[in-house]
Amino acid sequence: MEPQEGTPGHRTELPGAADAMDVDDVLWQAVDTLRGPVDATVYKDFVLGLIFLRYVSEAFDERRSQLAEELAAQGLTEDLVVTRLEAPEEYTRAGVPWVPQTARWSSITATLDGRLSGRILDEAMEALMRENHSLRGALPVIFQHSGVPGVRLDELVRLVGAITVRDVRGRAQDVGGAVYEYVLARFADMEGRRGGEFLTPRSVVRLIVEMLRPREGRLYDPACGSGGMFVEAARFVRARSGQGNRSGGLRSYGQEVHTQTWRLATMNLAIHGMHGDLADGPSDSLVDDQYPGLEADFVMSAPPFNLKRALNRVDPRWQYGVPREANTNYAWLQNAIAKLGRRGTAGIVLANGSLHSTVKADVEIRRAMLEEDLVECIVALPDRLFRTTQIPASLWMLTKDKPAARRGSILFMDAREMGTFETRTERVLTASDLTRIARTYHEWRGPESTGPIAASYVDVPGFCVSEPLESVRRHGYDLTPGRFVGARPAAPEPPREMSPDVLAELTRDLYALFD
Repeated sequence: MEPQEGTPGHRTELPGAADAMDVDDVLWQAVDTLRGPVDATVYKDFVLGLIFLRYVSEAFDERRSQLAEELAAQGLTEDLVVTRLEAPEEYTRAGVPWVPQTARWSSITATLDGRLSGRILDEAMEALMRENHSLRGALPVIFQHSGVPGVRLDELVRLVGAITVRDVRGRAQDVGGAVYEYVLARFADMEGRRGGEFLTPRSVVRLIVEMLRPREGRLYDPACGSGGMFVEAARFVRARSGQGNRSGGLRSYGQEVHTQTWRLATMNLAIHGMHGDLADGPSDSLVDDQYPGLEADFVMSAPPFNLKRALNRVDPRWQYGVPREANTNYAWLQNAIAKLGRRGTAGIVLANGSLHSTVKADVEIRRAMLEEDLVECIVALPDRLFRTTQIPASLWMLTKDKPAARRGSILFMDAREMGTFETRTERVLTASDLTRIARTYHEWRGPESTGPIAASYVDVPGFCVSEPLESVRRHGYDLTPGRFVGARPAAPEPPREMSPDVLAELTRDLYALFD
């Protein structure tokens, strides 16, 4: 499946441009309502918490109506129908949280009075968490003691209730998921550098998904942020298979160290109707591994670049050497390898320094990984893809399932010239960029990835090359793609138009040569 035409951008697109403008208008009014009593960094907790409450309630109402029709068609008695309509499992097995009466949007909007609004909203959040184990500790119980006057909270609820998105399918989870992602991305834009800590640019997420082409199985992200990798992977699987399962046949496992971001991820999965295991709370995957026995089919992540962290030197995940505490790039890589099942594949985005670091510990780990034939592909990415840093980055593809014909070789791609600037400072990979990179990778892998009728892989000077491991050894295990792909062919110069005087002069010179 190829990416759709257009530019993926940093945000999820809503069904129509008018909808985006409507949501933006509501968002700015909501921010203006909160300005003053609370810090700007928690605006998103208020707004996204209410968006979650509204659309989870709408998904519940939608499922309740559907269930009532199903039960009526079965000819059940009225008492049995009422009993089944109040059974939480009838909702949770359909991917919809059970919403108790006090947390239903209709009840909330009917009882707000400007005096007890904060308590009503907090009680709604607490009731939802009490009835749904997967939500425990994840919802913002912040309204009553926030310092925001009740009348402003009432206005905030009214604004969130006024969001209108026209979705032809009419599914509350589709609409709610799109609105949640869109508003999350807008807050990331507002927060700038800090926003990049909880949201990986969508074009980068889509690239990893297109490279991995996840199917049914276990998906792991050790630095999951707000859960965007999981959502995009499930979206890819559903589009490819047509499955009704909101998780697309994937079982998601993730860790996130920041409490606020872990909550955003938990809500993100729930509003999309997805089941995920996010370790029951915030945790640091490098020092507190919550999944020691996991054998993942797919690992995908864009962890913090060049992070410093105190590590356990005897951690069993450090199979190829103890990573440095001053720079944990090789801890992330080894963690990914340790989590891969027998035929698993990983896509990890790291700073370019990971490709060519000459620090002895890094070189030894990189050499050991290469000699084990775990490195499948390296893609040098364009600069300015990330809000948090201008540091150039690359995508590492690691695998325990390299095709037989490609063993002992590595695919290098130089995509530094790709992408287009969505804003003055932020670049995105376009759909055609994603297609070219992913298609090249899968053609290189051969029929196992592309099927029997796909085009055969060929080296393209300046863009991609399949390099034997022996060549990498000669270069000191340096994995910089530009070292191997060569120079891009020079573009032919356009023909120059000659004036009659210049042409006459050249003619005279030619005749002089003949003489």
